[in-house]
Amino acid sequence: MKKILVVDDEPAIVSAIAYALRREGYEVDTAGDGEEALSKTNTFHPNVLVLDVMMPKLSGYDVCRKLENRDDIGIILLTVKNDIVDKIVGLELGADDYMTKPFEIRELLARVKALLRRLEKNTAEVKSELIEYGILRVHPDRRSAELGEESLELTPKEFDLLLLLLSHPQRVYMREELLEQVWDMDYAGGTRTVDIHIQRLRKKLGEPYQNILQTVYGVGYKAVPAGSYP
Repeated sequence: MKKILVVDDEPAIVSAIAYALRREGYEVDTAGDGEEALSKTNTFHPNVLVLDVMMPKLSGYDVCRKLENRDDIGIILLTVKNDIVDKIVGLELGADDYMTKPFEIRELLARVKALLRRLEKNTAEVKSELIEYGILRVHPDRRSAELGEESLELTPKEFDLLLLLLSHPQRVYMREELLEQVWDMDYAGGTRTVDIHIQRLRKKLGEPYQNILQTVYGVGYKAVPAGSYP
């Protein structure tokens, strides 16, 4: 039975969502603020987190920042702001999807099901082969990366983006393709979030490894061949 943690400071919303999810056969727990959400994530171990953005103590964004070992947790953000900037912030922090209040419970259920399918698909398709670019090593099965002796601190989406590009060197990906394959969505707000993630990856990789990720102007991005970094 898949586990869903519903987090919102409005009891009526929590109750409605939890009731609908339980009717669909999910095991559901709830929390009323960000601190309780972090605590219950560590004890309940949800597969999906339905997380309100505007909450007391810790916001939904703060929860995303503080979550540990969240690679196997899907996150759907709930927000009252239909603002592109807010949505980009959520995606950059590792959220998988977002919904603007008010919303239809049926749509939320459909998105939870779709997210669970994507998570299962991603788990099944993980390759165990080590990817090496000189001293840069990427472990798909462990979802970790090191540069020499130092571990790279990557968000889930940064890791997914790096893994996709390094797994297909010289393959040019349009920004829309990266958004679809890494975020699994057609983001109507534009593709700026892809550019931001590339910038952050380059900064974390540093010289000369930041040059692994190359911009194909007017198109998108690609990774150079592994042999370029002995």
